[in-house]
Amino acid sequence: MSGTRARVEVPTRLLVHALVREDGTVDAGELYEVAGILGMSDQQVRLCVKRLVAEGRFTHEGRGRKAVLRAVADATGAIAPDVDHVRHAYRQDHGLAPWDGTWHLFAFAVPEARRAARDTLRDKLLRLGAAPVQGGLYASANPIEDLVEAEARHLGVLPAVTFLTSEDLRIGTLREPRELAAPLWPLKEIAARYDRLSTLAESCLEEMNGTEGGRGTGGAGEARRGVGGEANGPCVPEAERLTMAVELAAEFTRAMEPDPLLPPELLPHPWPGSRARELAATCWSHLAAPDPQKPKPEHEPGSLPSLFSLYGDVLRPPTDT
Repeated sequence: MSGTRARVEVPTRLLVHALVREDGTVDAGELYEVAGILGMSDQQVRLCVKRLVAEGRFTHEGRGRKAVLRAVADATGAIAPDVDHVRHAYRQDHGLAPWDGTWHLFAFAVPEARRAARDTLRDKLLRLGAAPVQGGLYASANPIEDLVEAEARHLGVLPAVTFLTSEDLRIGTLREPRELAAPLWPLKEIAARYDRLSTLAESCLEEMNGTEGGRGTGGAGEARRGVGGEANGPCVPEAERLTMAVELAAEFTRAMEPDPLLPPELLPHPWPGSRARELAATCWSHLAAPDPQKPKPEHEPGSLPSLFSLYGDVLRPPTDT
């Protein structure tokens, strides 16, 4: 089923977090099986589990593949999407967040004695999608003033920060918005990440629909067909379905986290991010779809990895409200 799909690099620790069920447990047998598909050794998994237990993040009950891990606290943070960030991206993709032409600028001059605070504020600006224009001056196409002010206030450097907006930003001879954005943000690198996400999502969809390598003739790779002959969700082994979900979540996060979510008016056309997110949403809906040909398992509430509810909730079509 997965012989021709290039595997996504997934850290062992991230895999453990991704398989935490809604009831806070991780089934060791499931963990070792998915890890094996991803090319991880049993020893690699055992050492990771041992470290997580030593750090107090999980407790461990039982032995070997029959063991159960229990999260001491919410363990989904490492794999959970930034809900507001992702939803804004999908709103942009559907034309529901047009740019008003305003640049949001932030300037600060924090003394060397407060270097740690200065560095933290700079890192926060970068995480929020702002780009350095020149020393101490950052630009964003999105209204992030409230978030920047909150961080500066927390750090005790708010008096050293200047906030301003402009509708006629010019850098040298550059003034057209798309020309300004090109050198400020690493758009080629971001686009490459989205291309990798698209490739993964397409490969997963091919496998689930039984079309990869000409499959679909009645064997294990044949797609389930619903009314009208359309593909009706995944027809892959459960461990492979979990593996796809983990890989998709990891690659989606890898593409989304560094994306400043520039308005479409500032991006090259076509922009691969829109297509990648559309493919990811389609792929996720297939992964989350129950198999009508299989009897409904007697799962207790919370027996599925939280990954499914986390991404199922956020990768929904946006509304115009």
